[in-house]
Amino acid sequence: MLRTTPFHARTSALCISHAWRRWAGYIVASSYELSHEREYHAIRSSAALFDISPLFKYVVKGRDASRLLDRVVTRDVGRVSVGQVLYTTWCDAAGKVLDDGTISRLEERTYRMTSAEPTLRWLEDNATGLDVSIEDVSASLAALAVQGPSSREILQQLADVDLGTLKFFRMTAARLRGIQVSVSRTGYTGDLGYEVWVDAANALPLWDALIETGARYGIVPAGMLALDVARIEAGLMLLDVDYVSARKALNDRQTSSPFELDLAWTVDLKKEFFVGRDVLASEALRDPEWQFVGVEVDWEGLERLYAQVGLAPQLPNAAWRMSVPIYAGDEQAGYATSGGWSPLLKKYIALAHVRSRWAQPGAELEMEVTVEHQRKRAPARIVKKPFFNPERKRA
Repeated sequence: MLRTTPFHARTSALCISHAWRRWAGYIVASSYELSHEREYHAIRSSAALFDISPLFKYVVKGRDASRLLDRVVTRDVGRVSVGQVLYTTWCDAAGKVLDDGTISRLEERTYRMTSAEPTLRWLEDNATGLDVSIEDVSASLAALAVQGPSSREILQQLADVDLGTLKFFRMTAARLRGIQVSVSRTGYTGDLGYEVWVDAANALPLWDALIETGARYGIVPAGMLALDVARIEAGLMLLDVDYVSARKALNDRQTSSPFELDLAWTVDLKKEFFVGRDVLASEALRDPEWQFVGVEVDWEGLERLYAQVGLAPQLPNAAWRMSVPIYAGDEQAGYATSGGWSPLLKKYIALAHVRSRWAQPGAELEMEVTVEHQRKRAPARIVKKPFFNPERKRA
């Protein structure tokens, strides 16, 4: 049976589209209005409010909490200071990615880990012999993402701490209109934004405070369709869409290492040990076979394909999630996994896995498109990710 988040009493009343989707056993809004366009533009021009409570959340604490997380993830958790947030991957013994998420150091011996897939058993299996406790707080801890240029001003109106000094990928305890929360300067939109973590019992008062205060800034509740466009613009991958967890893969070809996902920077080989380290150390000595890249479709080339059948270009009205072949002459160079029209950039973009010899920025390729029920190839080129990277995100 699908569950509802602690914010459902508010989100269900606002969701006039009645468009819902599943996320980790919960139902969340795809879009609140009949179209996600206003919600998307709020992310880039004012502020959008997302219910991200379905994330899996674990509190890891104890004398060996750092040792456990260092054993599991590819980054060096021991170097993380209290109040810092770390984005990381974790792999199986073959060095293939199982999941990606964040680790926040709440106290000297206490961490919070988020993931897209259930991770409790993996943590427990790797905790053998360690003095550590692991608590699944997925249901008891609610979360909202406030994303967009006005997000800081809105939160500052409510906060009892100075959020102007909170750096990118840092967090702080705070009270928002008297409600105890933790605020992290993180998000999944590639824009200025924050995530607010709150006890589920205080979820509705927090929602009400943000909506009331944010009204004069143009805050808009936003769903997954708007988030999908924003995260593609930001070049951010999505599990089960842009890559397959090694836990679910049916064959080796479906798996990816961090190097193949453009996440070499998350692999700290200076650590003596973590799951998959030896394999990744060997892989680091050679170029990966695949690379995860940005693709930009040439608009004039796309127009020509549609002009041949007397039509203007017709693009999906939402971001797509499917495998789309990419070609280099007569060879298939790779495949796109998600993409769509960027309203802000006025470009047709995609995220793709491409074999390394064709993965350099500027490489001219072709992406398959369907024009009037026929498969065609539109000229495209490899571009550097992210497609959109405003200074305000880190400033």
